[in-house]
Amino acid sequence: MEGTYTALVTPFHDDPSQTIHWEALDALIDQQIAGRVSGLVPCGTTGECPTLSQGEQLDILRRVVERVDGRVSIIAGTGTSSTRQTIERCHEAERAGVDALMVVCPYYSRPSQEGLLEHFLAVADSVSRPIVVYNIPVRTGVDLLPDTLEKICRRAANVIAVKEATGNVTRTQALVRRFGDRLSILSGDDALTLPIIAVGGRGVISVVSNLLPAEIARATSLALENRLPEARKAHLALLPLYEAMFLDSNPAPVKAALSMEGKMSDVVRAPLVTASEATRAALRAALEEYRRGNA
Repeated sequence: MEGTYTALVTPFHDDPSQTIHWEALDALIDQQIAGRVSGLVPCGTTGECPTLSQGEQLDILRRVVERVDGRVSIIAGTGTSSTRQTIERCHEAERAGVDALMVVCPYYSRPSQEGLLEHFLAVADSVSRPIVVYNIPVRTGVDLLPDTLEKICRRAANVIAVKEATGNVTRTQALVRRFGDRLSILSGDDALTLPIIAVGGRGVISVVSNLLPAEIARATSLALENRLPEARKAHLALLPLYEAMFLDSNPAPVKAALSMEGKMSDVVRAPLVTASEATRAALRAALEEYRRGNA
């Protein structure tokens, strides 16, 4: 598993109902495929999964599978704070026809390392699709340590990748050294894609590729092809946009940027709020700077 995988936003109608805007989602999917991304990741954090009902999540997965029609891989976000619910979501996603499952560490309950081990083994034993483990301690309150991940991989052959979002490249290189080709390490932070690939990572699950799929896919490919001067130039050109994209809680900034481009509304569901004016100004400036330098 390698390349650029877009953590899809979920477009909503700009009205009190805030229902899913299916036409905007279809258009977004088409733009991603035209941009030559490797895959799509619906119903993750960027897709606002905590505020989607179970029925909405299943509807999104079915829509994405139908629209993609086998052209790129689909990795469904299925993790919850409950092992039983996670398994149920995984089964629904499998029936919908996705290619792989992304399972985040259980949040809020802060299980021990033994609890994390049992959680991932129970999920892996219950499904047939490959699993991407998602480790993001800043959101879950718990860090899946390398020793625990190794125990999981030793006993669950269908765990094939980890979305590494600790923000720590030292952690990434330790994982690469330990696992080699056994596990694909995917950056969970756009700004760390090049450093992570430089130490052996295999790609990114990207937020910014919602907005610039072709550009992010190209930057990732350059890094994977070890074309370092070109990869560095592409990465550094995007850096101000990466930084602006996380001035407010994700996905409010990327939705604001997509709204500026006329792709969808900037609506996010509560308790999130739309991007601040300061963030919007930073996004406009970063986009203008990027396009001037890459015209």
